[in-house]
Amino acid sequence: MDDHRTPPIPHPVNAGRVEVFRSLESSLGTTFSSQPIVPNPNPLIIVISGPSGVGKDSVIKKLREVREDLHFVVTATSRAKRPGEIDGKDYFFITKDEFLKMIEKNELLEYALVYGEYKGVPKQQIRDYMAKGCDIVLRVDIQGAANLRRILRNSAVFVYLVAESEEALVNRLIGRKTETNEALVVRVASAREELRHLKEFDYVVVNKEGELERSVKVIDSIIEAEKARVQQRRAVV
Repeated sequence: MDDHRTPPIPHPVNAGRVEVFRSLESSLGTTFSSQPIVPNPNPLIIVISGPSGVGKDSVIKKLREVREDLHFVVTATSRAKRPGEIDGKDYFFITKDEFLKMIEKNELLEYALVYGEYKGVPKQQIRDYMAKGCDIVLRVDIQGAANLRRILRNSAVFVYLVAESEEALVNRLIGRKTETNEALVVRVASAREELRHLKEFDYVVVNKEGELERSVKVIDSIIEAEKARVQQRRAVV
């Protein structure tokens, strides 16, 4: 009578790793797969918003240094360049007529009229870089974030950046020296109103004066946590 019993597995102490490995496969009647147990995480769209003067640009610039696979989508705007701004890096500065043509051709993920000027997010940039496996970061105002929430729903990560206090925020706006006193009144009033929208975001990060690296570390941790989710976000643009 044939003996069909499975041969004993060699003890790891007395046998090489390969021999034990093959014996385990034989005993289980299968081969062990070398494929990843968990697939690579989906590319993320991270939307960063907050009141004017809260430091969105500085945080994103530093975040891109920390995460090399993060692409910053350059927003199109019809407003004039401010001193030190570079076309194609800070914004795509275009005319209102050019902007309206982009709207007509459905080339923008979202757009809005802000302080009398248009701002919008070009779709093609996002598609191109997500196809390369890059995460996407968008810098938008509160109105833009609300529009993106309606469009992307829960497929994107929404981060609200705030100053440590209203007093600190006002001092930052004054320190920018880019607005007249009348314009500052409008900015501060808008910032107060925008703070009411905090609960519409997934995360809030306090960007305290002099603690930029801490703020960036918190957002970097948020991205890592999102990539470890069992139910991955999947954005389609």
